[in-house]
Amino acid sequence: MLSHLLTSLIDDIHGDTITLKELLERSGRQGMLLICALATLPFLIPVSIPGVSTVFGAAIVLLAAALFLNRLPWLPQRILNKPLDAKKLVPVLRKGVGVVSKIDRWVQPRWLGLTSGTLLRLNCVAVVFGGVLLMAPLGPIPFSNTAPAVGILLLTVGLLQRDGLFVILGYLGLVLSVVYFSVLGYLAWTGGTYLLG
Repeated sequence: MLSHLLTSLIDDIHGDTITLKELLERSGRQGMLLICALATLPFLIPVSIPGVSTVFGAAIVLLAAALFLNRLPWLPQRILNKPLDAKKLVPVLRKGVGVVSKIDRWVQPRWLGLTSGTLLRLNCVAVVFGGVLLMAPLGPIPFSNTAPAVGILLLTVGLLQRDGLFVILGYLGLVLSVVYFSVLGYLAWTGGTYLLG
């Protein structure tokens, strides 16, 4: 179960800080998807940890790009070695695992064609796109991080567990994110136009 994999990864976090490099060193190739899933957890609950959106969003983009290219990831040292406050991060990750555990019972291998071959590469592109949305500087706006995080999580769950249904749900989550961001942009534009006369 994905929740068990994430819990074991979180249990390995010790000390006052943790870096992305340390998390990657504790996981293998499948761990690249696992790290992408882990990186969504802080955004599933209404707690803000400064710097996490940029670091985790960039990590998701680069890891998914590496999966698309079928090669080991290259990540800038600035992202790999940026220390994150483990005392704040770990409790948030554990709460996120609680959310994941609720969907574990619904996951099963099905519609395998959606998780392999050419579609696997397309799914990686979708995860990259979700990571870009996650990096958008809209943190103070409600659900601006949560919406793409849910889409990425569903996609990575589908890829890890070979569940095509969850892949489709992940795409739906990303589409809804784009719609939400578009509405925000439209409201900001019309509001600005109104204020400027």
